Amino acid sequence: MKKFIGLDVGDVRIGVAKCDPLGILATALEVIDRNVTDPIERIKEILSDEGTRKIVVGMPKSLDGTKNIQAEKVEKFISEMKEKIERIEVITVDERYTTTEAEHYLKNYSKKNGKERRKVVDMVAASIILQKYLDTLK
Repeated sequence: MKKFIGLDVGDVRIGVAKCDPLGILATALEVIDRNVTDPIERIKEILSDEGTRKIVVGMPKSLDGTKNIQAEKVEKFISEMKEKIERIEVITVDERYTTTEAEHYLKNYSKKNGKERRKVVDMVAASIILQKYLDTLK
């Protein structure tokens, strides 16, 4: 079984995606509002619900591939997760353009208005990040 969850880690929200048991298709799951919910506790719950310890995290990089301030924040979040969640495997994936892809998809294929789109763009970005990783396993 190739079960993973995917994360698009932001300062305010964390988009979460999951995949099917065969590791073929990623789907958007939820958005964790960091101002309302302890994100690491919620991720623990999701890992338990999904029966996995494998997390794919989008790593933001500059256009030239170098690390930026946001990448450092994501690395810090990954370190905190590893300290607080036992036996997790974290895989990072280049997430350049995933939010733009998600916004494009939602704008062109969804009837949600701008305010509603902003609420779901992070979880759609998480599903794109996870799908990119799943595609490398094929």
